[in-house]
Amino acid sequence: MPDPEKHSLLEDAQGLVYGATMAAFGITLLTHLGLVTGQTAGLAVLISYATGWGFGPVFFAVNLPFYLLGYLRMGLAFTVKTFLAVALLSALAVWMPQHLSFASLNPWLGAVLFGFLSGSALLALFRHGASLGGVGIVAVMLQDRLGWRAGWVQLGFDAVLFAAAFFVRDAKTVAISFLGALVVNLVVAINHRRDRYIAT
Repeated sequence: MPDPEKHSLLEDAQGLVYGATMAAFGITLLTHLGLVTGQTAGLAVLISYATGWGFGPVFFAVNLPFYLLGYLRMGLAFTVKTFLAVALLSALAVWMPQHLSFASLNPWLGAVLFGFLSGSALLALFRHGASLGGVGIVAVMLQDRLGWRAGWVQLGFDAVLFAAAFFVRDAKTVAISFLGALVVNLVVAINHRRDRYIAT
């Protein structure tokens, strides 16, 4: 008999696909507006802007060193799910801009929509035992081990990346970008509670 407190394989697959797809849509909004963000995705975006390399391949490569930490601290299942989510997001980030365009998109609204999309994506992944790698692995690990809210941990990492963003973007763009990152982390901090959501 299935454990009612655990997600089925099909439910996990749906959660990973949903999370990766919403995250890719968020990144498409973000890069269309020339904005930046935090976490590992933010590092990949900054490298992409600075070098002209595509976000998808850079994001996939940046996450590679974090899988060992994920395996050692969070286990094989978490690491495999995270790898799959990152790989799917990387592929969708290459594919989606070829099939999606925006005739008009206010940067402030775009930043908020990016935050909601990315926050919901992370929630889905966290609740299905995965993350988008990098800082997400560290944030979930610290929440599970020390009780620190994952969203607040990620916000601290974001502050460092936003300081670096001033070297590749103007102050107004960084300010708009920070709004998007703030929305992401508030969504995660307020809604991700393992003591309330016991399904894994």
